[in-house]
Amino acid sequence: MDVVARIRAIARYPVKSMRGEDLETASLTFQGLAEDRRYAFVQAGSRSAFPWLTGRQYPGLLRYQPRVELAPDPSNPRVQVTTPEGVTLDVNDDRLRRALEAGCGGALFLMRDYRGNYDVSPVSIIAWQTIARIAAGSGTASDVRRFRPNLLVDVTDGGPAGEMGWVGRILRVGDRARLAVTEPDHRCVMITLDPATTEADPRILRWVAQQHGGVAGIHATVLAPGDVRVGDPIVLEA
Repeated sequence: MDVVARIRAIARYPVKSMRGEDLETASLTFQGLAEDRRYAFVQAGSRSAFPWLTGRQYPGLLRYQPRVELAPDPSNPRVQVTTPEGVTLDVNDDRLRRALEAGCGGALFLMRDYRGNYDVSPVSIIAWQTIARIAAGSGTASDVRRFRPNLLVDVTDGGPAGEMGWVGRILRVGDRARLAVTEPDHRCVMITLDPATTEADPRILRWVAQQHGGVAGIHATVLAPGDVRVGDPIVLEA
């Protein structure tokens, strides 16, 4: 079994489409990283299969910073959200919901789902070499936050997009966690949005579409849970 990469960074996104929370260690569960995308604001009037409010509908969502806090009940930790104005509110605070409603122009309600409010699968992975190549090719600054991965990895060989060769295979991450890589990550307008300013730069998505077939990174599901850490090896099992 070969070490194909090492974890360079870990992130979870406590509230769907808000900023990520960087971690040194994390628990990979059958539902993904603990407390990743457990909360989401849902468009009350939506009848689509994708009702969540995301940066696609309201780019300003990317400027809100959530944090998970320890709580007496580990199954129900508190999530605090700092607004762009620097005000920190509980995720359940109606003032937060009203601020988002004013920004997006529609009624919202907050959903908590212990399985996570995912687009495709519980774990997203991308190599920093892939991000660097996209930035160089599109003439833009390299910023991992545009791609919102759970695991940013440093591939040992294969170069940019080397992680694409793992689709359909099984990875062991750290000592115990095992992942089944299910499919490439098909990208949308989200990667064009600057995480700091929310300004859109279409060059990034255009280059990914033309040079990467519209994909960047991969999706995975958890076969065996376990703790993972920055620096952990990733082994290709099968």
